[in-house]
Amino acid sequence: MTSSRQAYPSDVSDDEWALVAPYLTLLREDAGQREYSLREAFNGLR
Repeated sequence: MTSSRQAYPSDVSDDEWALVAPYLTLLREDAGQREYSLREAFNGLR
């Protein structure tokens, strides 16, 4: 995980993220409109 915050127990594992990320990606990770990474947003929703 590349976040600067401490991980929460509910955060997705690397394996879970690899499975889910392709279905969520609408913009590239480095797109200027994105303030937070998709993974951080997904963890927040979980």
